[in-house]
Amino acid sequence: MTNASVAVDRSGAGPTDEVTDLDPAWLSTALGVEVTAVQATRVGTGQMGQSWRLDLTSTDPAAPASLVAKMAGGDPSTRTLIADGYRNEFNWYTRWCATVDITTPRCWYATITEDSTSFVLLLDDLAPSAPGTQAAGFTVAEADVALVELAGLHGPRWSDPTLTDDPALRAPTPEGAAFHAQVLAGAIPQFTEKFAAWLSADDIAVLDDLGSWIGDWLSVGGDRLTFVHGDFRPDNLMVSPDGARIHTLDWQTLGLGFAGRDVGYFLGLGLDSDLRRSAERDLVRTYHEALVTHGVERSFEETFDDYRLGTPQGPLVTVLGAVYATATPTPESDAMFASMITRTCATIRDLDPASLLG
Repeated sequence: MTNASVAVDRSGAGPTDEVTDLDPAWLSTALGVEVTAVQATRVGTGQMGQSWRLDLTSTDPAAPASLVAKMAGGDPSTRTLIADGYRNEFNWYTRWCATVDITTPRCWYATITEDSTSFVLLLDDLAPSAPGTQAAGFTVAEADVALVELAGLHGPRWSDPTLTDDPALRAPTPEGAAFHAQVLAGAIPQFTEKFAAWLSADDIAVLDDLGSWIGDWLSVGGDRLTFVHGDFRPDNLMVSPDGARIHTLDWQTLGLGFAGRDVGYFLGLGLDSDLRRSAERDLVRTYHEALVTHGVERSFEETFDDYRLGTPQGPLVTVLGAVYATATPTPESDAMFASMITRTCATIRDLDPASLLG
């Protein structure tokens, strides 16, 4: 969805971390319409932010009946560690999403501090669509729709050399790969200790082995950079009641990389492992056929290998997300991370991405 008309930083309505600040006066300034009353209800369980449904009262027919406000969350003193993520999401809605073909909610207003540690986005309320559930996983039919959407993110900017002209988009570097490999290696022991009750010996072996080659993996695909979502999984996808339409949320992990990282991540942990094994070739074919419609010249077998090679995105995001999340852990978040890691370790055992590094 094009967001070319999104309002950015209207005078007087700036960033805040408190939903109580989003009162009728603030909203009237941000939206450019008169809001006379607002009621806020917490929604979602974001690990790096907070989201609120705002039910609005207004006499202006141009005013939306409800919106979702997305804001920074967690300890302000540690937010510099995740400020790039907040900046990514702000830039996504205000600059980048109009250049691709993936369905996202309309952004009505966006504002962020200079240091990117506090922000507010006012987004369309997508109800009655509802987010998928990581622990339950997607059905094959839902995954089909999601993969067409994913091709709409990857295809339009595939190998676009102008992507790296944007100073806010950094291509992967050997130094960055080495740094993230080191961070992951340090986080794996903490993760395996915390999630020991869920992990099999085979899962732990996958994680230990991954630490020896993740640096090489982080350096692949530089010849076909495109936008990658980075955390494309059921909890971040809003599904319509009939399952025919999906909106993608949570763009804090957006970056440049090879497209297989999103595909391997989604299929590797977004479906029950047995279902994934039985349907993965057909699902990758759905994605490949959609990718071709965007002008990408890549064979199905090449695309399937991209999917295989992309599967380490699963443990990379899961381990770092669980260890460094700013939100207080809950039984629900622990169950989410447990389903993510056990499925993605099974996928890596099945598909052997390390063998493609050469």
